[in-house]
Amino acid sequence: MQRKQKAFGLLLLFMLSGVQVMTQDLTEEQRKLLEQSQETHEFQAETGRLMDILINSLYTQKEIFLRELISNAADALDKIRFLSVKNPEILGDKTELAIRIEINTEEKTVSVTDSGIGMTKNDLISNLGTIAKSGTTQFIEAIKGGNVNLIGQFGVGFYSCFLAGQKVSVASKNTDDDQYIWESQAAHSFAVSKDPRGNTLGRGTQVTIHLKQDAVEFAEESTIKELIKKYSEFINFPIYLKVTREISKQVEDDSEQQQQDDQQQENTDDDEVKVKDDDDDDADTKKKATKTIKEKVAEWVQINENKAIWLRPKEEISDDDYKKFYKVLSKNSGEDPFNWVHFKAEGEVEFTSLIYIPKRAPSDMFDNYYGKQTTNLKLYVRRVLISEEFEDILPRYLSFVKGVIDSDELPLNVNRETLQQLKMLKVISRKIVKKILELFQDAASYDDEDEEDSEEGEEDENMAETTPEEQQRLKDEKRKKKIDEYNEFWKEYGKNIKLGVIEDSSNRQKLAELTRWYSSKNSTELTSFDNYIERAKPGQDSIYYLAGENKEQLLASPIIQGLLKKGYEVLLLDDPVDEFTFQHLNEYKQKKLVNVGKGDFKQPEDNDEQRKKQKALKKVFQPLTDWWRKLLSESVDSVIISQRLIDDPIIVVSSESGYSANMERISKAQAYSSKSGSHQFGKKIVEINPNHQAIQELLQRVKDDPDQETEEMARVLYEAALVNSGYSIPNPEKFASRFYKLFNSALGIDRDAPIKEYEVEIEEEPETSEPPQSDDGTKWEKVNTDDAKWETVSDDKRDDL
Repeated sequence: MQRKQKAFGLLLLFMLSGVQVMTQDLTEEQRKLLEQSQETHEFQAETGRLMDILINSLYTQKEIFLRELISNAADALDKIRFLSVKNPEILGDKTELAIRIEINTEEKTVSVTDSGIGMTKNDLISNLGTIAKSGTTQFIEAIKGGNVNLIGQFGVGFYSCFLAGQKVSVASKNTDDDQYIWESQAAHSFAVSKDPRGNTLGRGTQVTIHLKQDAVEFAEESTIKELIKKYSEFINFPIYLKVTREISKQVEDDSEQQQQDDQQQENTDDDEVKVKDDDDDDADTKKKATKTIKEKVAEWVQINENKAIWLRPKEEISDDDYKKFYKVLSKNSGEDPFNWVHFKAEGEVEFTSLIYIPKRAPSDMFDNYYGKQTTNLKLYVRRVLISEEFEDILPRYLSFVKGVIDSDELPLNVNRETLQQLKMLKVISRKIVKKILELFQDAASYDDEDEEDSEEGEEDENMAETTPEEQQRLKDEKRKKKIDEYNEFWKEYGKNIKLGVIEDSSNRQKLAELTRWYSSKNSTELTSFDNYIERAKPGQDSIYYLAGENKEQLLASPIIQGLLKKGYEVLLLDDPVDEFTFQHLNEYKQKKLVNVGKGDFKQPEDNDEQRKKQKALKKVFQPLTDWWRKLLSESVDSVIISQRLIDDPIIVVSSESGYSANMERISKAQAYSSKSGSHQFGKKIVEINPNHQAIQELLQRVKDDPDQETEEMARVLYEAALVNSGYSIPNPEKFASRFYKLFNSALGIDRDAPIKEYEVEIEEEPETSEPPQSDDGTKWEKVNTDDAKWETVSDDKRDDL
């Protein structure tokens, strides 16, 4: 396949630019001599080889042939319908405009028949016998821009039949000519002859494909039905498939035994008294015996019953219609969508789109998030499916969105499987993302003024019947309902919105407005950045947050106790992706996002008096901070006086450029994380509480010349603070050993006291002559007269004993 594509490409390259390369170095005089003496010849090509290269280079899947044939049939129907507007008589007796597909499983053929315009003998020769000549393009040029939407304009779609067929027969009847048959095996030639069957079609075209051995699956009803629904479900004309089904049928039983029974019954009837004629007729009917047989019948079934509602005006479509179409599109008949948006884009590129937001997120949405990207959007061109695997139409974080895009003007490649221009994709993507975010914003916001405007008429009518308190209660209920609905949406797609903040820099602020977080004000209800700013203290220019494993640990963290005591609110980030989101966001509406778990955090309300006090405390505790920093120099960058500690003696935070406790935990949990040691995460900063008695005692011991026990106390205190601040202890076994020694000292035991085996006296069990008492009838025996123990034995063992 690759060699064929390469050969085809080299041929095109030579045809387009080869002559220019050969002659670009000639002088003007040499060029004139060349033109005077040159001979002109046409390119020669091995037709069979060229057809093979063309067919197998343009298309990637065999199933495409059915889409192309249905598209050609739809074009033919569109042509006859367009011409019938001015000349209704052209339809004649065949007024039905439809496509019919028939399968012959025995002969392994597939036939596609339409009642379109048909082709004359010359049309068959020129259109099917000339590669890349499109009858549709000629028709569009002939009507000079008439308002008709036709699909195939490249002249190569028909040849996709040879992907699945070894032979193709085309019977066609045009009103201006007799019915002719075109046949070919995609080799060097084709044959055209008058159809000996006569004008059986009336008008239209029938394409019959004789399938190859490796394409016999297309002779199955289920396969054809699936392909019609996939590619051509929304074609503007009905598509019928001839299907065979088995029915039960009642017939008379003519068996020999039945005939004997009937004769016997007749003899008996001669002896009976005759009754009314009506009763005799009923009796005769009852005498007839029937049996049930299975019979196969063929019938035409319309496959494309669903209509392309996105092409209808929004005003004509009800909510039930939208919901019904969503169930068709998503193949989910049990649940309605969360919301949808239907719009028509104009400008650089015109297209119509219908976008749905599912109520529930797919369970496998993040299984391969950064792998090959696929979306749930389907691209249609004039109601024919072109692609359902986009890689650039939507950003990854919106991969859950479902919907359709339809356009009459999208520039497609010849195979109609991909768009030609990346610029067009970017324009479409930008407009669709904008509409989706507007849909999210509408769901997330609740404006009382808008609500009042939308229900002004209703309120005026009911003003006399409801009190102001009742009206307010109804508003509050509606507001709560909308908030609850969006919270459900956030529960399903909150992680996607956060990833959008990280990945989509152009829409970062819009996405930030959609985010919801838990807060120290209320750890059970979600809040937005805007709500946080509304509750902020006067003059507060920062939004404080702390990330960790769960909300309970964050609320109990000593890092935020000082802020909470002063009345500040802290956002609690308990999702692994949250801190990444805040790092990319940096600020929201000119409010800086501040991680209170960092060592560079500045306490709010830090006035001159507090700074002077802080400076004095630093001087007093400098012996302790210098000694402690030196003791922990391998993992600690500095030891400072804390302004945020209330009850705890010490906390550990990261430096400005280091990993926070949460980020360090996430990094260590990665499958390919480095095991080179804790230094890769940066050194820590220790903050001590000068008001805590343990710190004051340590200061005194350091001044009095610290001993080994003081060092161990300082290390144990630091390691306990690591755990309390969300970090992990680098050497748990050393921490446990130091803790046990200090515990011994606290109990008044020598800290290095050796382990001694505890001696215990074992009391002998007294002998008993009576067996144990048992309520369940268990039998007991003393199997050894020297032993005082009783045990249960089986009956066999009892006999042996």
